Amino acid sequence: MRTLTKADMVDHVVKQLGLTRQQGRLIVDSFFNELSDSLIQGKEVKLSGFGNFELKDKKSRPGRNPKTGEEVPVQARRVVTFKAGQKFRQKVNAIQ
Repeated sequence: MRTLTKADMVDHVVKQLGLTRQQGRLIVDSFFNELSDSLIQGKEVKLSGFGNFELKDKKSRPGRNPKTGEEVPVQARRVVTFKAGQKFRQKVNAIQ
């Protein structure tokens, strides 16, 4: 299985829309910047037909070093979660 990269996305946009590589890169970068900025501001990002990105706060908790078994505190942090939309889940499940 091959990994999709940002460069692959730029190539696809350039090919589909007949743009220059610079214009394609600007579009892809703008999309990811908008997505990131919105999440950083605490907004939920909903992409119809694809899914939702949300920022969640996780509390600190006790953890364990897997090598030594020593207890280590895990710091409180913010994480980005993704929940696939129903249409996207159906497409993924149809591939099986």
